[in-house]
Amino acid sequence: MSWTDDRIAQLKKCWDKGLSASQIAAELGEGVTRNAVIGKAHRLGLKSRPSPVKSDSKKAKTATAAKAKPKAKAAPKSDASKSKTISLLELNERICKWPIGHPGDDDFHFCGESSEAGHPYCAKHCGEAYQAQAPRRVRKGL
Repeated sequence: MSWTDDRIAQLKKCWDKGLSASQIAAELGEGVTRNAVIGKAHRLGLKSRPSPVKSDSKKAKTATAAKAKPKAKAAPKSDASKSKTISLLELNERICKWPIGHPGDDDFHFCGESSEAGHPYCAKHCGEAYQAQAPRRVRKGL
């Protein structure tokens, strides 16, 4: 498959109409893939469009959050277990690096408690991250 002037013009026209990369690939035919369309659009510098997957998942999260029952007020935490909001730039070897939330969300942060010596996490998160391995069974007859 080669990108002729006619194919490029057709790609631009379909892109401006708002067709998806899969739809454009189907329209161009002859072995043109969705990824080929995306790559060519990128190389041509065509304006990017929001991902339908990302926007749909964000809408779903918002709708789910709206349907959720109202949050009860949390009991005040003691200073020993107070959660800190630590960003990536604030991490060092003495801070627990356990991620809290999803990296794409505004409230994403790291645990921030003191880490255990020689480990990247605090005692609580070490307990979650490092679990004892079950003993291996020995196969007979080998």
